[in-house]
Amino acid sequence: MSDRFFRLFNACIVTAISCAAAIALSGCVVKPLYSSDTATVRPAQDSKNPGLQAELASVSIEPAGDVLSQRVRNRLIFLFGRGAGEPASPAYRLQLNLNMASLASASESIGDKTDKTGRPTAGVAQATSNFVLFDRDGHAVAAGNRSVSASFDRPRREFATLRANRDALERAGDELAEQIFLAVAQKLRQRSR
Repeated sequence: MSDRFFRLFNACIVTAISCAAAIALSGCVVKPLYSSDTATVRPAQDSKNPGLQAELASVSIEPAGDVLSQRVRNRLIFLFGRGAGEPASPAYRLQLNLNMASLASASESIGDKTDKTGRPTAGVAQATSNFVLFDRDGHAVAAGNRSVSASFDRPRREFATLRANRDALERAGDELAEQIFLAVAQKLRQRSR
């Protein structure tokens, strides 16, 4: 009798937990970032209520100071405009505040008694941005910071090391642009709700 009771008790507990999980998850809704909200109570998209894609296409990015920052800016222009370029009359202005640097991450002793520190054999390229999105009136709409690292090997040849470092900085910059784009898109999506 006690074995049958415990099986019935366990079945009741499993059923109760399943029902509680179903009730808790029933409120969760997953929507695509670019979905239109025409099915909700909101009116259809018009000139007063542009869609997220139109808002993203109206973001301008401040000019860059160096070549790698310009690469991040160009990638963001492509992402925001979906290949159409910069907006003619921007509704938002994105300030990037980029910082890109390379660090030695591992060293190897080359067996020479005069070199106590060793030769760096690996490096890390870091790209960091403290970005702020302003509206037409100059009010901050969104802000955040993102940081990306990309590792690279440091071969013995100097040119190969320079090229590997540059490639790693470009990879980190491209990924940083993707992260900034997603962060701004999420902020604009939350703001438009």
